[in-house]
Amino acid sequence: MNIETALQKINDLPLSAGIRENASAFPLLESLHVLAIAIVFGTILIVDLRLFGVASHRRSAQRLTAELLPYTWVAFVVAAITGTLMFMSNPVSYANNTQFLVKLGFIALAGLNMIWFHSTAYRRIAEWDEDMPPPTAARISGALSFILWTTVIFLGRWIGFTLETLFF
Repeated sequence: MNIETALQKINDLPLSAGIRENASAFPLLESLHVLAIAIVFGTILIVDLRLFGVASHRRSAQRLTAELLPYTWVAFVVAAITGTLMFMSNPVSYANNTQFLVKLGFIALAGLNMIWFHSTAYRRIAEWDEDMPPPTAARISGALSFILWTTVIFLGRWIGFTLETLFF
């Protein structure tokens, strides 16, 4: 099965049609998606600012991360589910939308940055947890995270203005 056939099969699912044909479904999904992304970005931004050394200097990086990470993950799962459902409403157009594809790439890069941070600076967090500024690796990871997630938000908004709609 080629990608076009798979995309058409997704498009033809009853759930996809239901989202596409219900006047409230897509706006509700999009609103939940935006809210979830705001929580993801907001919680990550708080940690990124701590990694930059410009905020939450009275709270350790490890404590801040431990407190916020559960909210980040729940919001990320909600964003992924709502994003998948919005994709299902018009899979052919999304799959051919440059901004959508680049957004997915930036989300993957943000994930790789998180893996890099947790496999480098975070492994030695006990050594620098209370230090200001944090080590260079932590600051670089925080800066990259901020840039990557900001780009994801810009691209996500851009999709709405470049998506070719195929609603019938």
